[in-house]
Amino acid sequence: MGCPAAPDFLASEIQNRSFADAFFHIIPVPLEQSVSYGPGTHDGPRAILEASQQLETWDGESDPSELGIHTADFIDCSGPVERVLQLLEKQTARTLAAGKMPVLLGGEHTVTLGALQAVSSFVEEPVGLFQLDAHADLRESYEGSRYSHACVARRAHADLHMVLCQFGVRALCREEARYRNEHGIAHLDAKQMHRLKTAGEILPPDFPDRIYLTLDLDGLDPSIVRSTGTPVPGGPGWHDTLAVIEQVIKNRTVIGFDVVELAPRQEDHASSFAAALLVYSVMGLIQRNRP
Repeated sequence: MGCPAAPDFLASEIQNRSFADAFFHIIPVPLEQSVSYGPGTHDGPRAILEASQQLETWDGESDPSELGIHTADFIDCSGPVERVLQLLEKQTARTLAAGKMPVLLGGEHTVTLGALQAVSSFVEEPVGLFQLDAHADLRESYEGSRYSHACVARRAHADLHMVLCQFGVRALCREEARYRNEHGIAHLDAKQMHRLKTAGEILPPDFPDRIYLTLDLDGLDPSIVRSTGTPVPGGPGWHDTLAVIEQVIKNRTVIGFDVVELAPRQEDHASSFAAALLVYSVMGLIQRNRP
């Protein structure tokens, strides 16, 4: 895939800070190799960057842009997926080594794995992975690939030994349900949340202090984000989702996060704007949680 021209994140309001001067490092990754239903995720990063031009720097509680935002070049997503993941791992590792926060814009959910490979090498102690998703993504392989978007949580848990917590899941196969049960993976599925009317404490007491957030946009209800490859009804709402993320990161250190699986459509500006706003809203939550 070629790398589409796009503005820097929030370029309408702020200057793109240098690598050394910015805390948040936006890394656009237009990967689309294993999409199994609706196509278009390779346009997701561009659409998020374009929609970010409509954001306000003041998010209602603070101004995350004060920490500095650097938008990096698009990752070259041509060639085998293993090559793309290596490039992404290298870029993420460089960001982490500089004491900065990687913020990936997908692209299909597989991009998360490249970042997690860098995180697992950089951090010696256990790392927690918080996953917002309509799907469990716990298959060992899908359509012949262990690197399918449907396998990213399995790779993180089984291969990188990350501690996993899933939120909003409402579509999973028997293999995935069995794997979750066998390994005691923490989860608050969408149906549970709607029945409880409140999220309560989602993380187990021994969940790691250092965490990475992977936010698949299909985890949100399609009334918020419809332009995604596999929209599933019955997901959590906007404020519920942000409240859960705020609770999850409280008194913990976020190492990085991603927002993935936007498949933008020209007639649906709302989905692209919601994706950009989610990126910036999570930046705000992280900013306000810093010591």
